[in-house]
Amino acid sequence: MVSFKEIGLVNTREMFKKAVDGGYAIPAFNFNNMEQLQAIVQAAAETKSPVILQVSKGARNYANSTLLRYMAEGAVAYAKELGWENPQIVLHLDHGDSFELCKDCVDMGFSSVMIDASSLPYEDNIALTKKVVEYAHKYDVTVEAELGVLAGVEDEVSSAESHYTKPEEVIDFATRTGCDSLAISIGTSHGAYKFTPDQCTRDPKTGRLVPPPLAFDVLHEIENKLPGFPIVLHGSSSVPQEYVDMCNKYGGNLPNAIGIPEEQLREAAKSAVCKINIDSDSRLAMTGAIRKYLAENPSHFDPRQYLKPAREEMKKMYIHKIVNVLGSNGKA
Repeated sequence: MVSFKEIGLVNTREMFKKAVDGGYAIPAFNFNNMEQLQAIVQAAAETKSPVILQVSKGARNYANSTLLRYMAEGAVAYAKELGWENPQIVLHLDHGDSFELCKDCVDMGFSSVMIDASSLPYEDNIALTKKVVEYAHKYDVTVEAELGVLAGVEDEVSSAESHYTKPEEVIDFATRTGCDSLAISIGTSHGAYKFTPDQCTRDPKTGRLVPPPLAFDVLHEIENKLPGFPIVLHGSSSVPQEYVDMCNKYGGNLPNAIGIPEEQLREAAKSAVCKINIDSDSRLAMTGAIRKYLAENPSHFDPRQYLKPAREEMKKMYIHKIVNVLGSNGKA
């Protein structure tokens, strides 16, 4: 058993309370490798932003759970080296799909876990979430749950269509499960193809797809029923067109990739939404930068040569999200 406190991590309880009261959101950035982790820590340290390092089940299998435990410890030490005296860093399991996985993460030093039982019948979702909460809270680990279903594909998470969270269920669900935060469905979606062309309109000047607006009416109704309760938005990458274009220019094939407009995320961050998940944007920034570098330097084969500009591109993107979208800079 490894306590997250021994590693130097924090849970989300105080972090989320400050974000809800302050009208900003905490960045939750997924990572799969060292370069992504370095870029996240550098961005958070430079902006003094609290940050959530997210690991999906697939990323955990890819990296190895033991290595992850030491990468998290290294992230805290690295943040201090960069001049961040008291790093506010969370290690969070994203979309845990079983009690056993959540328990293993708690035991390996995660400070926060998500149990996603949203695909189960309502009562089964409550039962499984409550079981995870009871175990995690014994070790002061915070728990995120999900109510409603997001469309899209990302790692093992996939659904052909979304189902908005039903506001009339949230009080009962939060009360009976004891969860610390709640991921809801209001129109965000996993992956880089969040909407089909049929769901969008086209900008007459640029010809680019314009996605439909998020269901802020559902969000506000949930806020009214659970005042001050931490709300989470999954699938909130904006899929920046410059990265899509960069990928496509240098050999990629990402037709009609589209995400959530940043102005809508800014609006959400000012509400009870205190955690916004971003994954695809990092993947696009990294892949675009690598494709560009290799196309321009075909004789190079040292991974450090092309991973360095990829890391720099991701760091730039993370800082932009922290400062210009979520408003979490200077909050840690």
